[in-house]
Amino acid sequence: MSLSVRHLNGDATFLLTFSPKKDARNSFGYATTANHFSVLLDPWLSGDSTIYHRKFALAKHTVPSSIDHLSEIPPPNVVLISQEKSDHCHEETLRQLEPSLRHTTILAQPAAARKIRGWKYFNASKVLALPIYSERRPESVLRFCLPCQTPGGIPGEVTIAFINAKLDMTGLHNAIALTYRPPSEVPSFEPTTTFYNHDFRLSDLDLPLQGSPFLEQLPPTPPESPRSTPSFSPPLSPRPGSFFPATATSSLSSSAVPSIASSSTYSPSRPKTMSVLYSPHGLAYAHVLPYARAHLVPTAALPLTLLLHAFDRVQNVWYLGGNISTGMRGGLELAQSLLARYWIGAHDEDKESSGFSIKNCVTRKHTRQEVDALVRGGRRGFSGAPIDVLSLDCGQETLIEVPDPQVRERRERVGEKPSWPLP
Repeated sequence: MSLSVRHLNGDATFLLTFSPKKDARNSFGYATTANHFSVLLDPWLSGDSTIYHRKFALAKHTVPSSIDHLSEIPPPNVVLISQEKSDHCHEETLRQLEPSLRHTTILAQPAAARKIRGWKYFNASKVLALPIYSERRPESVLRFCLPCQTPGGIPGEVTIAFINAKLDMTGLHNAIALTYRPPSEVPSFEPTTTFYNHDFRLSDLDLPLQGSPFLEQLPPTPPESPRSTPSFSPPLSPRPGSFFPATATSSLSSSAVPSIASSSTYSPSRPKTMSVLYSPHGLAYAHVLPYARAHLVPTAALPLTLLLHAFDRVQNVWYLGGNISTGMRGGLELAQSLLARYWIGAHDEDKESSGFSIKNCVTRKHTRQEVDALVRGGRRGFSGAPIDVLSLDCGQETLIEVPDPQVRERRERVGEKPSWPLP
């Protein structure tokens, strides 16, 4: 199982591609294995970013994006928009998607969803507002079902949740959380809840955000697998799945989040779950804790696979919002609390900026080396391993791999020596 992370601009635009295994590639360099799932984050390729008015805030890229048009990448399954500001919700770039959104669904922060629908350019049924996550509303976690490819296997799923900071006057501080579990390739002989999968396709998506007749409770995944070294690879191809809001989630007592090793039972037939937290401006861990406790722990999605968070801290005067980005210290709190395996810097481009609102902005820059030194000087990640801190240049791509426990179990059964160290 792997996660490809490709940085498309110098700021906060990433292409994430989840894959069930390390993939064979076709002659164009795209992966060919089924059940890939690709997510495009906050696309802004070129042009100005204006907030309210050019005299209030105007920003331009100083580093050219690695692609000129979204048609240069395979159509993503999902486009995620974290806020309505134009450096995250950029109209010129988003209009590069086909209006029908035949292969894509746009999931956006509520104000951003209203803004996008107001353009009257896209199929409105494919532009959905992300519900604000609440432990009391299981339907606030959106689920994409990935059908299993073998008889008797367990379907996979992608989940997406939007977590925001309460009483945040700027509307900047939020996070989008994703988990990915591939379908099982081997039959499971353990009791599981039946999946009522009507095989919705992303191209046919037209569902309300509240209520669903489908009840599902996924089994836990195996404990953490060994770490892998990032490598570089070309972009991956998308694979549509099916989508429906969740209607039930596992309950959890008030146990501490770091106590994850005992929260799941190992089963070779159940693939692991990868998890990603994208928070370009930062979000206090207190706001993420309910999600981690009620969703990440029951699904064995901790340690966090990847944190996408800014290194730089940006502070404005109080009447213009105060803190704009929590930067290195805010990211450290999330990375250590969620036992992150990787932390990639996001939203740190030195943009060409002008306007009234940025005159009193103070930016404290931090290099990858500084962040890495801070991380290694503090609490270690899972099993005492340090968090890997990465900074991707524009156009650079890294591949995070998680060994497949199903393959490991099969090799142990026939006496083969595995190609990675066993835990």
